[in-house]
Amino acid sequence: MTLNSQQKKTVLASFLGWTLDAFDFFLLTFLLTDIASEFQTDVPAVSKALFLTLATRFIGAFFFGMLADKYGRKPILMLNIVSYSVIGALAAFSPNLGIFLALRALFGIAMGGEWGLGSSLAMESIPPSARGMVSGILQCGYPAGYLLAAVVYGLLYQQTIGGYTIGWRAMFLLSFVPALIVLFIRSHVPESPAFVEAQKTARPGLLETLQKHWGVALYAVVLMMFFNFFSHGTQDLYPTFLKKQHGFDPHTVSWITIVANIGAIVGGLAFGALSEKIGRVNAITLACLIALPSIPLWAYSTTPFMLAIGAFIMQVAVQGAWGVIPVHLNELSPGAVRATLPGFIYQAGNLAASYGGPYQAGIAESAGGSYGYALALFAGVVAVCIIVVIRFSPERRGQVMTVLS
Repeated sequence: MTLNSQQKKTVLASFLGWTLDAFDFFLLTFLLTDIASEFQTDVPAVSKALFLTLATRFIGAFFFGMLADKYGRKPILMLNIVSYSVIGALAAFSPNLGIFLALRALFGIAMGGEWGLGSSLAMESIPPSARGMVSGILQCGYPAGYLLAAVVYGLLYQQTIGGYTIGWRAMFLLSFVPALIVLFIRSHVPESPAFVEAQKTARPGLLETLQKHWGVALYAVVLMMFFNFFSHGTQDLYPTFLKKQHGFDPHTVSWITIVANIGAIVGGLAFGALSEKIGRVNAITLACLIALPSIPLWAYSTTPFMLAIGAFIMQVAVQGAWGVIPVHLNELSPGAVRATLPGFIYQAGNLAASYGGPYQAGIAESAGGSYGYALALFAGVVAVCIIVVIRFSPERRGQVMTVLS
């Protein structure tokens, strides 16, 4: 893969935008029990914040995507990053659970725009032969954000600095950090060449384009519903599983989660690159097949070491499958709506899968607090569903990307 300096900066900016977006989201997964304690409620009630964040992301994907298809990928990406940074930090000042849930819903809108903007900017700026690897790199931003959240949680949470003990509210103030990426994007990242070229010619509108491609769009939403069950169903409640079911301390929870996300990064890079050789559909299928035999080790081990090995393998599989998605959705999407459609499809799938967190928590509590059972059930069923559904997917590996086709 050979990229010039500007292309590398574009990929870096898109990667960092998604990494810190995910960092803001996954901070919450480490803090569910503590927020529940302060607001005098239970974990399923607080986990509705996960549902609301996922459920509102499609609004942001549509809104920010439409703006980017009209005004350009670069300026709207900057606006989007500032939006999710500020709203994420405001959660630190929530006086009650209701306000906290409302802010996380707004955060979901802001979070929903980043993936489509960053992936379209990157995919339109690089040569076709580099797309598989770059797809894996971009999607690795998600586990990298989770890993960063785990590191920060392990290093800072409940630590005393200058007489002040860092609690969950202080952790959310770290959401201001992503806004710094905007300075880098403004100075070093060019606009998408495909978007710049398209300004010379009239383009079809969103509705006209969707009328021509509604079948692919509908299929992709169903596919992304299962993909979002796959990722969030294996990630969001895993720290709670480690804390509540196994009674591990924050340090142990942190390092197991770090190991899992190292596996996720390995999987994303490996399967993204592999998809250039064996195809997008085959790479996703193989990754899901790897997930199935890892379930007993991942959900039913009893020691931190064995749970970490299981988590590593599971996330190699989950994020290996996900590592192909940025390039696959961008290749399937018509160029005139490439900033809108892939992100909207992704987040519409998120909406369909958004109640997975509270539903899993409810299953676990009804089974006597067996979060391992709920996690295993979700992972197994969804992996099989993805294998079946992905076999019907069209594939347009290596096609030339413009904003006019």
